[in-house]
Amino acid sequence: MMSVYALPAVLALCTFQSMGQTTHPAPASKTGEPYELAGKRLVFTSWYYVRPGSFAWVDDKGNGVTVVGSQGPWEAHFRRHDYPHGIRLVVMPAQKVGPVIHFERPWEGKGVHIATLIHHEGKYKGWGGCQAADGKRFACYFESKDGTAWERPNLGLVEFQGSKDNNLLASSPGTVFIDPAGPAEERYKAVSEGAVPKEKVEAFKKRRPDAWEHRSERADVGQTFGILGAVSADGLNWRHLDDPLAIEHCDTQVVAYYDQRLRKYVIYTRNWMVGPRYPGAPDDRGLSWLNIGRRSIGRTESENFREFPLSQVILEPGPEMLPSDTLYTNCKTTIPGAPDHHLLFPTVWHTSDDTCSVVVASSHDGKIWHNLPGGPVLTTGPFGAWDGGCVFASPNLVEMPNGDFVLPYTGYIFPHKYPRGQWRFQTGYAVWAKGRLVALEAVDRGEFATVAIMPPGRKLRINALTQRAGSIVIEVVGPDGQPIAGRTFAEAKPIIGDQYKTLVTWKDHHDLGHKDGTHILLRFRMEKAKLFGLDFEG
Repeated sequence: MMSVYALPAVLALCTFQSMGQTTHPAPASKTGEPYELAGKRLVFTSWYYVRPGSFAWVDDKGNGVTVVGSQGPWEAHFRRHDYPHGIRLVVMPAQKVGPVIHFERPWEGKGVHIATLIHHEGKYKGWGGCQAADGKRFACYFESKDGTAWERPNLGLVEFQGSKDNNLLASSPGTVFIDPAGPAEERYKAVSEGAVPKEKVEAFKKRRPDAWEHRSERADVGQTFGILGAVSADGLNWRHLDDPLAIEHCDTQVVAYYDQRLRKYVIYTRNWMVGPRYPGAPDDRGLSWLNIGRRSIGRTESENFREFPLSQVILEPGPEMLPSDTLYTNCKTTIPGAPDHHLLFPTVWHTSDDTCSVVVASSHDGKIWHNLPGGPVLTTGPFGAWDGGCVFASPNLVEMPNGDFVLPYTGYIFPHKYPRGQWRFQTGYAVWAKGRLVALEAVDRGEFATVAIMPPGRKLRINALTQRAGSIVIEVVGPDGQPIAGRTFAEAKPIIGDQYKTLVTWKDHHDLGHKDGTHILLRFRMEKAKLFGLDFEG
């Protein structure tokens, strides 16, 4: 009888031999294997890199008889190939660390927080805000060599109590990102929400009528809101763009980045789960969209950082959430070392008791999103704690020198809508030790294979955890659909216990064994194990 790991020839040709071997992104009209990784890290945050596999009904000789056969009820046999089973995805809860920046300066009397964290050029850089005891707010900048001990560089930009020896910025740029495609004078870019003067609104409507929507006009506060942009050569001296990028209601945490695959700028903002109004209804303010609209997350993209279309909803409160829960902030980021692994850490605002929790959603392209099971990863602290009122995550997820993943979050001593006269806020870290954020887990026994990929290195290191009685073994498959010599399951050294960036080996072989310029897929057999990620090197 045919092995359960073998595949009828017809199915093999259909599922594997049609793969190309280019190392460059395929034209938009072509899809399929092999995939190219944007970095050297692969983390299973969705089923995108897991093969759906195939199955067939075969006769006693192993010939496929699916659909076309005439076998009786007991004469055909079920066989599967690279069929994922016994596995699941689950997000891991974060450990809280903080506050990581304490009140030390007079301009920080009521609070200090990091709104954007970036690891760049060997430094951890933080842009955020602070509030003095008299209520006056400032934008500020921090630096750290290790992401733990934070310094306040004397920027000499803003005078405070007669001195410019401080880390204050002349204005708040918003949420910062580094643009790899822009000119040197605009290496740093930022987006934010803000009120747009009436005269600019009217001019904008005439010039770009399709990039304006009526919800931007908030009659309750008498202002019109839009997405604003800023640019900088050094991240410290900012020039705010004259015109809004788009005019829409987008308050609280607008996040942007440059997508190198799309070659476009992408913005994530607030949008609303709200339907169209009956066109024949009278102009009744009592039927305001704000009364029925549930906060959601929107997305917009553009080749030109100066002009964006209106955002479209990409994630809204689903039926798994309570009707009193809403998505408040988006916290768009990526897996460190894997810029094509997109993540959201939305804050879920529980209006039933004015508390918050942070969940995780993932996407393979930044457009289609799915909530990861196993959350939340962060919750409001206990009453009286520094983060016992509410918590909001901020980009970006970064890797620490010891391999931990950390995500900054702002904790408030009071609930979000509590009287704010005596509020305090500080920054903490949500920490995933050893970068163990999402697990592909086999509770008992499980198997799967990856899609074919162009390996960005000749060696493979694994981040995994198994029970004492568990293990993981890996097989490497070449372009012909057959295991590469010396890299079979039988020759694989089992991965057992707590293994962090451990080199995967097969008897005397320490590399993947593929020919340069060819693709591979990886097969996994897991038992009582969690797989957190793969790193390619060499």
